[in-house]
Amino acid sequence: MYVTRIEKLLCAYSPVPLCILNPQGKVARASDKIDEVFIYDGIQGADVFTLTGIKYLDIREATGEGRPLILSRNEKVFKILTSFIGEGELASIVMYFFDVTDYETIKEQRRQERCCMAVVNVDNFDELTSSTGEDAQMLLATEIDKVVRSWGAKMDASVTHYKDHLYLMIFAYKHYEKMVETKFPVLDEIRQLETESDFPVTLSIGIGVGGESLLQTDQFATDALDIALGRGGDQAVVKSARQIEYYGGKTQAVEKRNKGKSRVIAHALKQLIAQSSRVIIMGHRNPDMDCFGASLGIYRIAVSSKKEAHIVINSYNEALAAIYQAAKETEAYSFINSEKAVALCDEDTLVVVLDTHRPSLVECPELLSSDKIVVIDHHRKAEEAISHMILSYMEPYASSTAELVTEIIQYSEEKKTLSKMDAEALLAGITVDTNRFAVKTGVRTFEAASWLRRCGADTAVVKRYFQSDMESFKIRAKCIAGAEFLDDGIAMSVCQGENPNAQIVNSQVADELLTVQGIRASFVAGKNDRGETVVSARSLGDINVQIIMEKLGGGGHLNTAGAQVDMSPEETLEQLKVILKEFL
Repeated sequence: MYVTRIEKLLCAYSPVPLCILNPQGKVARASDKIDEVFIYDGIQGADVFTLTGIKYLDIREATGEGRPLILSRNEKVFKILTSFIGEGELASIVMYFFDVTDYETIKEQRRQERCCMAVVNVDNFDELTSSTGEDAQMLLATEIDKVVRSWGAKMDASVTHYKDHLYLMIFAYKHYEKMVETKFPVLDEIRQLETESDFPVTLSIGIGVGGESLLQTDQFATDALDIALGRGGDQAVVKSARQIEYYGGKTQAVEKRNKGKSRVIAHALKQLIAQSSRVIIMGHRNPDMDCFGASLGIYRIAVSSKKEAHIVINSYNEALAAIYQAAKETEAYSFINSEKAVALCDEDTLVVVLDTHRPSLVECPELLSSDKIVVIDHHRKAEEAISHMILSYMEPYASSTAELVTEIIQYSEEKKTLSKMDAEALLAGITVDTNRFAVKTGVRTFEAASWLRRCGADTAVVKRYFQSDMESFKIRAKCIAGAEFLDDGIAMSVCQGENPNAQIVNSQVADELLTVQGIRASFVAGKNDRGETVVSARSLGDINVQIIMEKLGGGGHLNTAGAQVDMSPEETLEQLKVILKEFL
């Protein structure tokens, strides 16, 4: 009776709309003012979920936590405060509705008017203009400027052209939302401009959103542009305090013809090695041929500089067994495990990370606590990256890390001290990452390969490093035979069972599926010996498999990517079919 009396008094005298729910989630009573919230009469006995769209269990949970709820009804916004009447499971819940429409309107208006910043970079501007005549240069620069300013005008943006290849844009958040909805059409529009070069004009756009100050928003935009450039350009990257988002990325990174940066990096690396007591070299876990070849190359630079050097390898798969044993038999290299590497590392040790820039993938994460870290990588930059590098050489246009290291060796070694083993390992690294020079090769790739050939690399020996056993051959053949061919030129396949060389087999099958006429992209999933599902993705270039693999937590390049997931191979491919609908 006491509880009932309280309920009656609340309904009679409450200055705000309220209703009382019984333990079954039904409206037991409501005040006269409740019609300010609900336009229909007779809500007594109605289910609260039907009225508000909020589950009764969620209301009980919010009441217990003292947390308010928000309800939008009849072009109004209400803040709902709740409390229990009575105790235990039989307690009623009173819901007070406070009209906060004006507050929410002002709040949304403030959100829409927040300042956003974009830094727009014209990719490879020097290469574009150097290959054209003076008149054509001016015409191209004018056309680019026209497209960028026209895009800015659609957003009521302030556009400042402060370098030949850089623009700063300031605009309201409401225009950013429209950009996201349309997926940045300026990226496609700029690509349509005619040039005298053999590659299109592309933009890299870094956007800063939601900073606590203009300074922080500007820093977000600068960081986002760095990521866009590190991922090969031709894309927009948006950075906020909570997340980083990626849009575009449809073209391959353009090879830089000027080797000036390689020379600068080679000189800087030699200086860092000279100033260090020893050099510890590591790549990613389960190293591949590219990672291994690059490691031998950096080892050679360190040793020729009269410095103690070590290569960290904890384990390796069958694909690396032949070349690893060949290198070990020469007794010319020091291979150590993570435990010994950590024991050797001191404040004067230089740590060189190869073929990855992600802390979660390195062979020995403990070494990343060093203050002297060098990163050399050819993968597109990921959100997760080593942050405290003293030297970074990340070039997504390059075919492989072995190619980058080969160029460094050319400029760092006055005498050709490279051994036959070094040269063959580097050539093997380039060979595997280019699928035998079939994809992602530029002029500099062939120049590096020819230089290694002159240094004594035997192509017949390199080919033997790629031979696989009969069992892997059979697994590969069965996987190819069981491939599923979808619309839009997509091929998918599952490698059955658990295979210690799943990553290698999957990538080989994915490469083979691309040779089928009409296939534009291939995806192959299979389990390794640890029960993890490994996915390999390949494309001919018009489908960005890197972005697709990032949806699964992986990464890579525009036409070569991969991921490791917790789902079964079959579930993974079904998930991929859903993801592909966004891109096809």
